[in-house]
Amino acid sequence: MATTKINGIILAESNMGDYDKMLTMLTPNFGKISCSAKGARKPNSSLLAGTQMFCFGEYLMYKGTSTYHINSCETIEMFYKIRTDLDKLKYAIHVDKIIMDVTEENENCYNILQLLLNTLYTISETEKDLDLTISIFKLRLLCILGFPPRIVSCVNCKTREDLTYFSIKDNGFKCSTCGKQDKSAIQMSQSTQSAIKYVATAPAKKLFSFDLKSEALQEFKLITKIYFDQKLEKEYKARTKTWKDYTREEQADLLMRYVEDIELDIIGTVIAVKQINFRESICKSRVI
Repeated sequence: MATTKINGIILAESNMGDYDKMLTMLTPNFGKISCSAKGARKPNSSLLAGTQMFCFGEYLMYKGTSTYHINSCETIEMFYKIRTDLDKLKYAIHVDKIIMDVTEENENCYNILQLLLNTLYTISETEKDLDLTISIFKLRLLCILGFPPRIVSCVNCKTREDLTYFSIKDNGFKCSTCGKQDKSAIQMSQSTQSAIKYVATAPAKKLFSFDLKSEALQEFKLITKIYFDQKLEKEYKARTKTWKDYTREEQADLLMRYVEDIELDIIGTVIAVKQINFRESICKSRVI
């Protein structure tokens, strides 16, 4: 069978059989696709690192009847710091769920993939406020999906002056006079207005290169959340499990997949966890 090289990022993984995996991958040209990775769960598998969630890589695969089959892979980026920080992980999973919902097979997803990679990089490698990062991601994603806010002038009277409201109903800025008559309009500061304009028009590589002070950040978060939920007709809430929320079987599976060993310390009569050492295969890329 003919094989092809495809760049993509793993959005979801599930166990299949004794050692195999079924993956969901986002690609630039084929959209969201299903892939099987035979033997990927074996400790010495060459596919072990490249089939982890959030791994971005180059995959050599062939297409079967209903799914793709991975022969080999070369990892490009693992976003390792997301795996070791629960807050970063929570926000990354939130982003992942949204991407899963808005993408389909056989569609061009280049811009969505680029946004996803830039967002995960910002979460993983910087200390930028996570709420701001998610808000930027949501607003830019709406622009890609065909719901860009109208930011040049008041959507009602067309004036370009005194644009101090954002209308959820009418998808953009409104002047003070028109905004006060719109029950869906949210008042905003000049900083928030500038942030919305920037996110809608900035080059992809510079999208996350700004910060907002507390008051403007709260306005920006509120506007982007309501606008995003209204356009996608679904309310998204960031959720994550704590360790105690998992069943014993799920806890054992997580330990087997990600942890090499656990160092314990005895403090009086109490045994405490001193350090958790993650598997090397999770930390490093493996080139095939």
